[in-house]
Formats: sequence, C-alpha cells, structure tokens
Amino acid sequence: MGDGHDTSAMNAGLLKTAAQSLTLQLSSRFSERIRTRLLAPGSRLPSVRQCAQQQGVSPSTVVAAYDQLLAQGLVEARRNRGFYVREVALAHVNIASTAIKHIVTNEHKPSRAPVNATALIRGMFQGVSGKPQPGMGIFPPEWLETAFMATAVRRVSGAAALKDFSLQYGEPAGDHGLRQALSKKLADLNVPASPQQIVTTVGATHGLDIVSRTLLRAGDYVMVEEPGWAIEFARLEALGMRILPVPRRADGPDVATMARYCEAYGPKLFVSVSVFHNPTGYCLSPGSAHRVLQLANAHNFHIVEDDTYSHLAPDHATRLCALDGLQRTIYASGFAKILAPNWRVGYVAAPTNLVERLTDTKLLATLTTPALLEKALAWCIDQGQLRRHAQRIRTRLDQARARSVKLATEAGCTFAAEPAGLFGWVDTGVDTDELSQRMLDKGYLLAPGALFHANRQPSTLMRINFATTQDAAFWQVFAALRGGRLSGQ
Repeated sequence: MGDGHDTSAMNAGLLKTAAQSLTLQLSSRFSERIRTRLLAPGSRLPSVRQCAQQQGVSPSTVVAAYDQLLAQGLVEARRNRGFYVREVALAHVNIASTAIKHIVTNEHKPSRAPVNATALIRGMFQGVSGKPQPGMGIFPPEWLETAFMATAVRRVSGAAALKDFSLQYGEPAGDHGLRQALSKKLADLNVPASPQQIVTTVGATHGLDIVSRTLLRAGDYVMVEEPGWAIEFARLEALGMRILPVPRRADGPDVATMARYCEAYGPKLFVSVSVFHNPTGYCLSPGSAHRVLQLANAHNFHIVEDDTYSHLAPDHATRLCALDGLQRTIYASGFAKILAPNWRVGYVAAPTNLVERLTDTKLLATLTTPALLEKALAWCIDQGQLRRHAQRIRTRLDQARARSVKLATEAGCTFAAEPAGLFGWVDTGVDTDELSQRMLDKGYLLAPGALFHANRQPSTLMRINFATTQDAAFWQVFAALRGGRLSGQ
C-alpha cells in the first residue's frame, strides 16, 4: 500500500529491507507506544504529512499505518482534526495513574501529555535504547557501583545471622539497628527523631503512600507543589484526593496561594520537596519555611517533607522538619537516588502520636520490610561508607552539571531555574510533548514539562538529568530536531 514510493534514508529505524513492510513497522511503532503509555489517551498523532517527513516514508504508507491502528481500536479519526489515541484503548490498565487532573478547576477536561509518568518509569526499568537517557530520574548504574555494598550484604547474611531474622517476621516498624542509624543521620540535619519515631518503608514513595493512607480519606484536599513529580499527582488522585496545586517559587511554595486554599477548602495535608525540588532544583529559604509552618499551625494541616535528594545537599539546607521539630511535619526519604534503587529501602520520621497509626498502615500493606537489606544499609551508614560515597557522587555531579549546562546552552536552551542538584529545568522554546516523540525515534526518552503539572498543558520546558546529558551526541540530535521546529525538515 504505497511502500514502493518510500525513500531509503530510514534514519528513524524503519528499514525497507526488513521482513515486515514499512506500513507494519510504522503501525507497530505507534502501537507499542500506545500500549506502554508513551502515547497517552487523548494524544494527537502527527499529521500524515508530518509523520511522512519525520519517518522518511510516503504519505500513503502513513495512511495505511493509521488505518491499521484504527482497525485495532487504538486510535480514532476526528473529522478535520486528525488522529487521536482512543480513551478506551487502555481500559485494561489503571487509568488513574495516567489521568492527572486539576481537581480544583475541573470545569474543563485537561489535555493529556504524550509521555506520562508511568511510561517514564517503565522507560527507566526497561530502557528505550542503550544511549544515556535525559529523562531518567536516577544516576547511571556506573555512578552507583561500589565495593562496600556487597561487603555489607555478606556481613549480615551469614548462616547464623539469617537464622536470627529470616525465619520469622521482622519488627513492625523496621530493623532497630537501621532506625538507630537513621536517627543519628537525621540529627546531623537538625531533625530530632528518636528510633521510636522512625518507620522503615519499601522506598520513599511507599513512605509517602503510607502517610497519605493514614491521614487522608477520599475527597480530602491536598496541597502539592507545581511543578512537581507527576507520580505524586497520580498517586493522590488514585486514592480519591482532591489536588490543590501550589506554585513553587525559587524560595519556596507560594504561601499566598496556600492561604487562599486554606480559607476555601480546608486542606488536610501539604506535600513539599524543600531541598533540590524536582524538577526545578530550588531550595527552600528560612523565611518561606517559617511562613509555611505558621500557616500549618493556623489552619491545622500536616506537612509531609519529601527529602529524597538529601544526600546531594548540604546538611545545613533549610528543612521544615528541622524548624518544626516533627510537630506538624513528617519526614520522608530513601536511598534509591544515592545508593541502590532496587534495594527499595525508605523511611518516614513522624510525630510520636502518629507513629502507631503509620505502622498499622504499613502492616496492612506489607506486614514488615525485609530485614536483610535494612541491616546491610545500617552497616553502610555506621561505617561511614554511605557518607563517603555521597561525597564522591556530589563531586562528580558538580562536574557533570557544568558540562551539561554548557551543552544545553549551546543547543539553544535556557534554564528556567538556576541549575542545582540532579535535575535541570530547561526551556527549549518548542513544545516538548511533540519533541519527546521525535526524540523517541532517535532512542532518547525525555521528561516533557507537561508531566510536572497537575493540569496537563503543552509546555516548552523539560527536565533533564545532569548525569545523563553530558553526551554531545544527544544535544546534536536535540538541536537538529528543535531547529527544524518539529517539521521533519
């Protein structure tokens, strides 16, 4: 169906000599992206002409491929508007994880970004290609390789030790030795938490989920920083919460907006990333922190402080939990960013009167957490191995950030926030939803700006990982596609 007229320069990966026809290759490419949610329900496919230019094929091939997608029920044709991913195509998956809504102003249905949060995570797990991925949320594996982690596991996994804790359920709140080590670590951050105030979790995200399930009920209002991590928007929405987006400024959240929300909706919780905020890299100022705490006291809401990036920041960075002393605040963190993503060790530190409730919620979901890795992590902390490793990572990241910023600037980007921490908040000047699909063709997974907003709208921003964007080849491809204004030229 028109394949014979296609050009031979298939730089996007479509091969004229392949066993499959170009039509089938193209339809399969879109089908895979739809099924893995790299193209979310409601996303518009490129026009026939645009797709033909981008893929180096004839318009008739694109028409035939789109016809196949129509026949499979994956897309729908809208008169004079083009082809769109069908809402019903993903009815078998958890749509709540992709349908991020702006619940406060819900008069209009929000647009859907072509790349969604769970798709980005799947890309991290499975890999889009062997190339460094700019949208990744963690350090490359080679950055995290250490000798001491294997040593730690060997030290706690001898036959006698395994018999002590592997043949029975562990402590409900988590390994006591780890909670002692975490208490000392938090003291260095001026966060006063006894071991009895700490509950271990299966990663920081699990900690945030435990807090939400303990303190909230369906229909409650929750304030969340915007831009912010889409997983948090999706997770809260899946629990039936009503999201109140709070603009995040350089010095902290917009307190005036928070005050209006408090008067109008009586929110129960505020979720904040005070240090190296994702995606902007902003850090909370002392003045802003005091204003937020005053508001919490006046309107009787809790604050959960997600300190996922604490290992990359100076100990003296302003933290709400340090100023509040764990009265209205709850601290959540983990070790996926700095040590071992797959160990899935996280924790929360909470006011004494909440600890039993948080532990009960944990028990309902996971009973206990694996003691083996918790004991190994405690050894890494006690021996100073984690501290020295984090210092090496910070030094390497500083060097990578300088290189990445230089390459991004040369490629025509500007930074919407001062570069800091692991992530850069970059203004590309073009729609990053569309750009993300073009870059996928080249083997690169982006994190487009629409991912980081509760009301998913087109954005020229994207989040980059400084550790994975030092490759000049990526920026050359990026600049070429950006310079063509996504026209395929």
